[in-house]
Amino acid sequence: MQQRLDYWKAEPALLKAVLDLDTAARESGLDGGLVHLLKLRASQINGCSYCVDMHSREARRDGESEQRVQLVSAWRESPLFSPRERAAFAWTERLTRIADGPVEDAEYEAVSAHFSEADLVKLTVLIGVINVWNRVAIPFRTVHPVIGGESRAA
Repeated sequence: MQQRLDYWKAEPALLKAVLDLDTAARESGLDGGLVHLLKLRASQINGCSYCVDMHSREARRDGESEQRVQLVSAWRESPLFSPRERAAFAWTERLTRIADGPVEDAEYEAVSAHFSEADLVKLTVLIGVINVWNRVAIPFRTVHPVIGGESRAA
């Protein structure tokens, strides 16, 4: 696979604004480990290989275990995640799949039981911005680095 265009070169000011929003959301006071895992989960849902690669490596670099990183995609079936993390994963999935319909009161109440109003805004912006990155990276075919070997692609 080859990248279609270098979006940073094509529109640097706009991408800088997205990066600034991403930085603000990441540094807003949410737990750093949770930030990585939520970005990873949204990127898995969207099928963004570049972001899945980046956020899984960043999560491990910043102290997440390999097992927790591997099981993010199956968080419902794993005992490794706290009720707070589960609420955040559910919120991430719901907002990433926003086209499925309105966010129901029960979904809002479930996440609100674990996060303050301010943290809910932080989570929601964080989820929004990773979805923006996914929607930029996927159509322009951003290619993740190949680490420790050559690609097996034909």
